Amino acid sequence: MVRLGDLGRIAAAWAGAVPALALADAILPGLRFGSFGQLLVAAAATLVVGALVRPVLVVASAAIGWPAVLVLAVAGQAVVLALALLVLPGVETTSFTAVLAASWIAAAGGTILAWLVTSGTSEAFTAALVRRARRQRTRVDDPDVPGVIFVQLDGVPYPVMRWAVMASTLPTLSRWVRRDAHRLVEWTPRLPATTPASQLGILHGRIDVVPAFRWYDRELGRVLVANRRPDAVVIEKRASDGRGLLAGGGVSVSNLFSGDAARSLLTMSRFELRRGSADTRRRVAWYLVRPDGFAASLYGATAEIVRERFQARRQHRLDIQPRVHRGWVFAVLRAVTNVVLRDLNTALVAEEITRGTHVVYVDYVDYDEVAHHAGVLRPESVATLGRLDRALACLESVAAHSVRQYRFVVLSDHGQSQGTTFADRYGVDLSGLCAQLTSADVAAVEEPVESWGRLQGLLDDLAEGDGAGARVAHGAASRVRKRTDTAAETVSELVVLGSGNLGLICVPGPRRLTLEEIDDRWPALVPGLVDHDGIGFVGVLSAEHGPLAVGAAGVHRLTDGTVTGDDPLAPYGTQAPADVLRAVSMREAPDLYVNSTVDPDTGEVAAFEGLVGCHGGLGGWQDRALLLAPSDLPLPDAPIRGADQLHRVLAGYLEQLGLRAPTTTPDSSVRTVTDRTETT
Repeated sequence: MVRLGDLGRIAAAWAGAVPALALADAILPGLRFGSFGQLLVAAAATLVVGALVRPVLVVASAAIGWPAVLVLAVAGQAVVLALALLVLPGVETTSFTAVLAASWIAAAGGTILAWLVTSGTSEAFTAALVRRARRQRTRVDDPDVPGVIFVQLDGVPYPVMRWAVMASTLPTLSRWVRRDAHRLVEWTPRLPATTPASQLGILHGRIDVVPAFRWYDRELGRVLVANRRPDAVVIEKRASDGRGLLAGGGVSVSNLFSGDAARSLLTMSRFELRRGSADTRRRVAWYLVRPDGFAASLYGATAEIVRERFQARRQHRLDIQPRVHRGWVFAVLRAVTNVVLRDLNTALVAEEITRGTHVVYVDYVDYDEVAHHAGVLRPESVATLGRLDRALACLESVAAHSVRQYRFVVLSDHGQSQGTTFADRYGVDLSGLCAQLTSADVAAVEEPVESWGRLQGLLDDLAEGDGAGARVAHGAASRVRKRTDTAAETVSELVVLGSGNLGLICVPGPRRLTLEEIDDRWPALVPGLVDHDGIGFVGVLSAEHGPLAVGAAGVHRLTDGTVTGDDPLAPYGTQAPADVLRAVSMREAPDLYVNSTVDPDTGEVAAFEGLVGCHGGLGGWQDRALLLAPSDLPLPDAPIRGADQLHRVLAGYLEQLGLRAPTTTPDSSVRTVTDRTETT
């Protein structure tokens, strides 16, 4: 049955294609239309041929393999246009290059008109996904069992979300809360407040194997970076017991870890795009070949680059502080994560809803990506929430046509704090300060690389094979890897790593040094660190006193709470001693944890990376995350502290809905240094 809205969209697409083809006729030497009437017929023929040919292209490219899917993304529109022009007499086409250019001009025209018709919303994309859901609804054996879609809004602090909901600038989320369909509550990630630690806890129930975003791993003798594909595989292997949140048929989309999902798409620990099934390639190919899919995303990405450059220049012109440099590289990365990946993730989740998949967990990184470089409450950061709200509205519309009812659970993995970077504020970075205090050979791992992880993983996957496309992808992957690989593979006396405003100082070797051994080797290191104006405390393991938090004017013995002098943890809240004790006691912990100071009035911190918005340590909003859960699903009486506790809450939802067998999981929130076979 053809709906009125479908007819309207067809008319808009046709109306947009006509002037676009006229422009192509005017500027391309290899394409000529005989009359205006031919333009009208050609535009209509393109729509008809596209409806008939695109499904064939999708199936064929998925069957051939992933390189064919990539070719489809570039040439699919041209194939449709070329076939349409073949059936029209009198149209001159002298080269496929001209047809290729004309197809993308036509796609641009359709995209611009769709933007004008829908006032810049994603309605066309949503409509396409809904139509696909209506056509391809799959039979399932248990339609009465509801499904759950877990949506992670990466890095969104609870206060930011609460204000946005109160202001009703997020229509979908605000409607859920105001109609009492959902409850918005705060939960507290434990140190370190970073995506790999939180997501491993949420998906696998373990927060004891990740001491930071990146760290020196004594077992492997090298630095592990959580968003590098080989390292994500190692981390998940250490944590997984086969009973993750997505075990038993769930699907992971665009995450660091899989949660033991049966199928994983764009997931770092199981990056399998090229090796995935033909069905996986078919679903991605559908997104790539549609004018309102990849083509629209590509033009949207171009607009995002222009928007980012304007916003960066505005920050500089108005002298907005604090700020960091925002260049062209970040603009391109922002366009990839905040347009192309967001739309692709939405299409993949919508497909799972159409299939009736029981449980899906997807991570949208839009806010986190922009807030890192712009700031926590800056207009461009808050604006990303509106686009994420529209993505949720899209998924809600698709779910309305699914074979089963779906519950949406929205959460963030951590919050985010803001402040001038340590290097900009004090004129020296943490590695430089350590070099001054020790005269040691210091390997610095302080460049922000979080944005590059998914791009590198994708290119690595495409680089597998012997074809020309694989060779191009291999070259691109090698260039990206130079940005993410660390200097810590070399032999150095000290390895200094930045993870937001949490610094890690490691002495390469098979075991961890105690405070007494560090003082004996570098007598000025710890005193010099704690005396620095930008450092709030140092976490260290003492052979005599156990785990300690050392400040400029006092020491906090973490095992029994004894404080000598001024408590260095007082500015960080009442839960700080327990968090630092847990972190310092981990066997994966560095020789020294270094946490920046926090401004008592503004909550600002100083990142040891080049990021104005950061998370990883203590101070500010970085440990204030959100959970938006359906009102009929229970919340614990006590506040949720730690991603492992949140895992148990979410697993409880699945148990209550009949999607997971009840289980009793022992608390493994930390493996202490006493669990080690070697001695310290």
